[in-house]
Amino acid sequence: MSTNALLTLTAVSKRYGALTVTDNISLSVTAGETLGILGPNGAGKTTLFNLISGDVKADAGRVEYEGRDITGLAPHQRCRAGIGRSYQVPQPFGHMTVFENLVTAACFGGGQNEHEAWHTAVEVLEKTDLTAHANQPAGGLTLLNRKRLELARALATEPQLLLLDEIAGGLTEHEAQELVAELRRIKAEGVTMVWIEHVVHALLSIADRLFVINFGAKLAEGLPEAVMANEDVRRVYMGMEA
Repeated sequence: MSTNALLTLTAVSKRYGALTVTDNISLSVTAGETLGILGPNGAGKTTLFNLISGDVKADAGRVEYEGRDITGLAPHQRCRAGIGRSYQVPQPFGHMTVFENLVTAACFGGGQNEHEAWHTAVEVLEKTDLTAHANQPAGGLTLLNRKRLELARALATEPQLLLLDEIAGGLTEHEAQELVAELRRIKAEGVTMVWIEHVVHALLSIADRLFVINFGAKLAEGLPEAVMANEDVRRVYMGMEA
């Protein structure tokens, strides 16, 4: 693993009773990199994210961010430290406007004062193509714009590390392409990303490396071309278009 890693997981495990959902996972992510996470349903991908964000406490192992041990930090402390995330199912405050959602994220997730939060919200609206929907209640958005808002709320916390959980899931091909274009712009700004995705071609268009898990354990890791040619990976994804 890289000695210059922004994020490092060392032998991280999580169990629920007799079921091991994350099994001795070690990985690292360098600043500016996009790491794609692949695995079949039930492989433990979202649990891995929850261990990074602090939503779930590890039973064993160590999580480091910027060289600091954050294994014991609460989710809000990790967010303030620079780890932002989206959720597979968008979770906006439905009766608040898009703009209010972003101000709330900037204030409470990013620790900004009201003036800073308003400025951040305006910037993020433009970055995620949501300016035209700023005053619309979040609960009335289309799926694409709910996905954009989920991304925007994470960005409003001004993360150095952005965790994306199946953000392209459920979108049409055209909508997924629009979202991928926005993610490319975010990547170009230097934001480090770890992205779980089942829309494999979308992930492959951005990811610098892939990390594949199956039954909670690492199956493969490396450059996208090599990983997708791996026989074990092809067997796990048999029937999926890559």
